Amino acid sequence: MKLHEYQAKDLLKKYDTHVSRGIAAFSPEEAEKAFRELGCPHAVLKAQILAGGRGKAGGIKKINSPEESRISAEKLLGSRLVTAQTTPEGEEVHAVLIQEALDIKREIYISFLVDRRKETPLLVGCPEGGVEIEEVARRSPEQIFRESFDVLFGLHPFQARRTASALGLDGPLTREAAGLIRNLSRAFIGKDLSLLEINPLAVCRDGSLSIVDAKADLDDNAVFRHPEVATGERPPEESLEGKASAYGLSYVGLEGDIGCLVNGAGLAMATMDIIRHHGGQPANFLDVGGDASTEKVTQAFRILFEDTRLKAILVNIFGGIVKCDMIAESIISALRDMKLKVPLVIRLEGTNAHIAREMLAKSGLKIVFAEGMEEAAKKVLEATRQIPIEAGGGHTP
Repeated sequence: MKLHEYQAKDLLKKYDTHVSRGIAAFSPEEAEKAFRELGCPHAVLKAQILAGGRGKAGGIKKINSPEESRISAEKLLGSRLVTAQTTPEGEEVHAVLIQEALDIKREIYISFLVDRRKETPLLVGCPEGGVEIEEVARRSPEQIFRESFDVLFGLHPFQARRTASALGLDGPLTREAAGLIRNLSRAFIGKDLSLLEINPLAVCRDGSLSIVDAKADLDDNAVFRHPEVATGERPPEESLEGKASAYGLSYVGLEGDIGCLVNGAGLAMATMDIIRHHGGQPANFLDVGGDASTEKVTQAFRILFEDTRLKAILVNIFGGIVKCDMIAESIISALRDMKLKVPLVIRLEGTNAHIAREMLAKSGLKIVFAEGMEEAAKKVLEATRQIPIEAGGGHTP
């Protein structure tokens, strides 16, 4: 679960991590009030979306008065911000962060993530912050410092001091940074994060350290252990992955144009594999699960239809615990109020599959039926090469 910047900072404040002062606002009036409460002459207003590149896209504004704070918030709230890390449609801004402007002397990059190969937490640092770390890694890989540590024992003091030194800090700043880095590692482990990125950690001209920007991802499997993070005032999730998660669906967006709706992760993977085997490109991984309900199937179709790239949809269901006729009823109910604008290929096997096919055939929906996975893959690829159907039109069984 991705956290917005203001949520990540609220989390880090509990670990004594030198977070810069800031107040989240959800309306222009709140933004004006936030500037007054900060009591500083200069501030920065930052759009809260789950993607980077906000500054280049106009999502970060310098403000010098409560009035400027309100006006800037009015322009950003409700708008869709398009950055290098969003879809062409962008993400809608539901909140802004009013943050105290700092006199920054130098910027540093620090992050914590999970090293899948070594199966350990990994601390990554770079003396050059405020830029895309991928760019620095390509240009000057020698600047990237990595330190693995044990998840049970945590980051040792000597590792934190070694990292601070590698980041080009000396004197009192070395000790302060080492303490800050250890506290960040505690937050990473204690909150079951899969990513914690500080970019930048600012060295201010008065000699202090301050976290200017923070990004955090909470492991989905550990959300139940941290209700204080998962609940509370939170802008609605804009990504399709987030919307799917809210309904108990497993969704991962891909680069193709064939939508997939499947029950079971293994079958979903096999479906994507056979589509690719025949030269197609799946647009998503979408598993409605073994306990698929009418509500889940309806929401799954809504999520699929939000992807404007789709040229066809393949529904591949194996009826086991969930019978095929229940799935068929769910599909009919889901599509009753939705306009089907692309070809729909359905393959149903398992319990009550013959009943389900009869129900769908009599439903009036324009469906292409397939008997096996091989045939389903071929038919959905053929469907992508046809002209998209109009609402209510299509292909008969």
